Amino acid sequence: MKKIKADLLIIGAGSGGLVVASGAAQLGANVVLVEGDRMGGDCLNYGCVPSKALLAAANTAKQVNQSDKFGIKAKIVDLDYAGVMTYVEKKIAEIAPHDSQERFEEMGVTVLRDYAKFKDPKTVVVGNNEITARRIVLATGSRAKIPNIEGLNKVNYLTNESVFDLRKSPRHLAIIGGGPIGVEMAQAHARLGIKTTIIEINRIMQGYERRFVEPVHKSLIDDGVNILEGTVVDRVENDRSNIKLHLSSASTLVVSDLLIAAGRAPNIEKLALTEAGIKYNDLGVIVDRNLQTTNRSVYAIGDIVDGPSFTHTASYHAGIVLKKTLFGLSSTIQTTHIPQVTYTDPEIASVGLNFNDAVKRFGNKVERSCVNLESNDRAITDSKTEGFVEVVLFGRKVIGCTIVSKNAGELISFWAFIISRNLKISNVNSMVPPYPTLGEVNKRVVSEYYASRLFGNSFLKFYVKVFQKIFK
Repeated sequence: MKKIKADLLIIGAGSGGLVVASGAAQLGANVVLVEGDRMGGDCLNYGCVPSKALLAAANTAKQVNQSDKFGIKAKIVDLDYAGVMTYVEKKIAEIAPHDSQERFEEMGVTVLRDYAKFKDPKTVVVGNNEITARRIVLATGSRAKIPNIEGLNKVNYLTNESVFDLRKSPRHLAIIGGGPIGVEMAQAHARLGIKTTIIEINRIMQGYERRFVEPVHKSLIDDGVNILEGTVVDRVENDRSNIKLHLSSASTLVVSDLLIAAGRAPNIEKLALTEAGIKYNDLGVIVDRNLQTTNRSVYAIGDIVDGPSFTHTASYHAGIVLKKTLFGLSSTIQTTHIPQVTYTDPEIASVGLNFNDAVKRFGNKVERSCVNLESNDRAITDSKTEGFVEVVLFGRKVIGCTIVSKNAGELISFWAFIISRNLKISNVNSMVPPYPTLGEVNKRVVSEYYASRLFGNSFLKFYVKVFQKIFK
């Protein structure tokens, strides 16, 4: 057994682990990075990157099919599903070098490619290596949660880790789960001409208010997605070359392919956490506000921690851990400024509190300002007027924003910054956005807030009349 000592041991080479490893190594720390699967983790190989590449291809197909409204006569002669998935594969390959083992070894990081498990609170075994480190960071991420459905283990179902390996177009794709992954995959496949059904036990996009989801719901229906809400899959079975789903509605659904998108589960089983005195539950590793576990030498970041499961959350966690482990600076985690985005068409993006949750917390003094994209000139020229921007305020401080629109994920960054700095609506008033852009809606929603207070103010009207008479 080879013994290795390190300042910092990072288990997991996904987005969070790579940020910690890169920062620590470049600041002179002795770093060991462990990865039992692919470098880059879920985001690069099975999540963010391939799904957005697939959506890009699918949205291009949609644009071609809708070209008539722009005066362009075009149609898709042949849609090559294998070619689309090859495109997805190429995009992963283009980004992969940034997350590669070679790049991190050039930084001075010792990279071990095997699974890790604790031997005791201070020692981790990786293959034939025994590692002791001053600080340890758990960044093993998450995987698809597999629901307890009778017969599921006897059929060849897909998850986000296998769906991008397909090269033969599904005849009919059923998706169990109507969360972000489920609806993104449904819309992408529908726009590629594939019959698609979502089966959701509650309603799709349960994490958002229904009014925010309605434009997306309509878009999915328009794309041909069959949405079964309030429906449970009781049992599945093979049906010749197909898969038969027995539903709670007493009906059956026969499909060629089945994708499981029913939530996420933390990757903790292989770690032997009890040997290290680290407490955990079904949601992940238990941490304090500094991301320290019950073993004070061990930190946990990203999807392995209960909370928002986003790549940018993992990167944010990584920054906190770097401050603590390298400089001894305490920095407690916050969630109010972390945005979330579902990359459908239109996109849904939010940060902070929505109006209803804000009222529950702060009472009836909560305010909001909302504008529809129908009034945005760039949205009109692009024929993308579905959606709106709603900003939530308390004491004129911005505490939340939800955007439903094309490029909502880009627009929400502005409000994420505002909330992160605890700024008031007045701080936005002097901003001058370029014309014509979608970004104008961020200024327009501020203008609407002040318009109701200025133009309906009788005192101000009186003042203006007096001023005009005095200074003729």
